[in-house]
Amino acid sequence: MESKDGQGTGTRAGPRISLLGGFGLSDGHVDVAIAEGPQRLIAFLALRKKPVRRTLAAGALWPGSSPDHAHSSLRSTLARLDDAARSALEVTASKLGIADRITVDLWESEALARRLIGPHESLKVHHSAAADVSALSSDVLPDRYEDWVIVEAEAWRQRRLHALEALTDDLRAEGAFGDAVAAAQAAIKADGLRESPRAALIRVHLAEGNVSEALREFSRYRELLLRELGLEPTPRLRDLLDGSG
Repeated sequence: MESKDGQGTGTRAGPRISLLGGFGLSDGHVDVAIAEGPQRLIAFLALRKKPVRRTLAAGALWPGSSPDHAHSSLRSTLARLDDAARSALEVTASKLGIADRITVDLWESEALARRLIGPHESLKVHHSAAADVSALSSDVLPDRYEDWVIVEAEAWRQRRLHALEALTDDLRAEGAFGDAVAAAQAAIKADGLRESPRAALIRVHLAEGNVSEALREFSRYRELLLRELGLEPTPRLRDLLDGSG
């Protein structure tokens, strides 16, 4: 279970907020329907992780409104919360936050990313590579474009790309080549023009002796880069195929 401080180790059954791939609220295995206003509030608080002052929440969620109107909108949203939505929150006179009993998929995936990127080799044991790849394969609230989402979404995209590349290298070192390919391909899907996941995938192909696959991957990437940006791959990527990378 991932706790609010990011130190959890798994997922527990019970109330759960989903931010990856889109918003969701579930209780056990049952999805809970939530109106648009409460969705925005719950998502905002889940992205902030820690309780925030009502003033901050009102200003972020209604940025074009006067302070009085923003606070009125926040009070109206809180008043319309049904039991399921209210149980997901901690509400005080001055602050709002996510209730302690709630788990959030993004928090769990961020904890996984930190372990993968971090220096502690003892934490990099992949009991389920497929689950790790899945946890790192979705963007935050991709159907929302408000400022309070965009900043956090881009931070997560960068973090998960680095984590997928680290996972690819870990799995390659373990000889789990199929899982390593899947991890690299998930990173490439997230950013097709980024060179580092292409390099990670080419290293996997070379490690398992598939030189032809490595060459094909390089050619595909080179064609894409030329078509989209008018650029060539870096010498560092070419060096991998020359055996000097």
